[in-house]
This record gives sequence, structure tokens and C-alpha cells, in this order.
Amino acid sequence: MEEHSAAVSLHGNPLTLMGPVLNVGDTVPDVEVLDNDLNAVKISAFKGKICVISAVPSLDTPTCDVETRRFNETAGQLGDDVVILTVSTDLPFAQKRWCGAAGVDKVVTLSDHRDTVFGSAFGVLIKELRLLARSIFVVDRNGVIQYIQHVKELSEEPDYDAVIEAVKRLS
Repeated sequence: MEEHSAAVSLHGNPLTLMGPVLNVGDTVPDVEVLDNDLNAVKISAFKGKICVISAVPSLDTPTCDVETRRFNETAGQLGDDVVILTVSTDLPFAQKRWCGAAGVDKVVTLSDHRDTVFGSAFGVLIKELRLLARSIFVVDRNGVIQYIQHVKELSEEPDYDAVIEAVKRLS
């Protein structure tokens, strides 16, 4: 698997990402991840909707917690034509527990813990940590990536306004 340095760091320490570098205009990789009940879910299952895919290191960290709660609030304002997915390497049981405790009911959490196929296909698998780098992909109804945001410092939040603008351009 190819390595690339996307200038991602954790507390200033550089990290290596595994997988290809995806670009706007690429077809979204159709990988299979697990939902909170251990069911296999392909990314293509969301085709036909505008899809915000938020890759995060772990829901049990402060920044990921804030980000996922914020997207859960935002999801209610974007309408039924938009789905927000949060993907991490957390176990599905941990994701389900976290969602219940946090009251997150609009964001779909998916687990890449088994084979890290999502992280590898999207180029966001952190070699040193076996976690996903904080990244956002906005995908149109046809499965084409229309916006990408890689957060350079994993402990920082994404630019939410830029993500919402990208979604609104597709609505």
C-alpha cells in the first residue's frame, strides 16, 4: 500500500497516511464498513443522496466528540436529501454506546475497525496509529467527490462552514 505525507500531525508530530490521494472529481471508493449492529454497509448504499463522509480518529476523544455532535445538529437542518456518515476505527459497540450517551441520532456512524479498508481506500489511514485522519468528503448523488477537507492537525476541528457550503452547492 502506498504511503503519502499529507502534512497531517498530532500535537505537532508528523504522521504518515496510507492509501491513495483522492481528488475532487474522483468516484468515491465503494468500500464495505460495519454499522453499529455489525451489518456490512457499502458506501454505494448512500448513492442518490448528497453524502458528507466525516473520517475521525475516535469518537471517544474530545475533538471527535464535538465534531460529530455538531454534524448531528447540522444534519437536521440539511433535509432528507443529505446523509452524514462518521467513520472511525472504533468498534461498532463503542460507536453505538457513544451515540446513545451523546444523543446522536441523525449521523450514521460506521466502523472501519476490521480491515481498515475505508482508511486505505480513502488515503486517510494513519500508519503509526491505525486510526483515521480527520477528513471530510462531500459526495454528490452520483457518487462523485465534490469537496475534500483534510484537517492538518488532528486535534483541531474542521471548517464546518466550508463543508455546509459545499453541501448547499449540491442541493
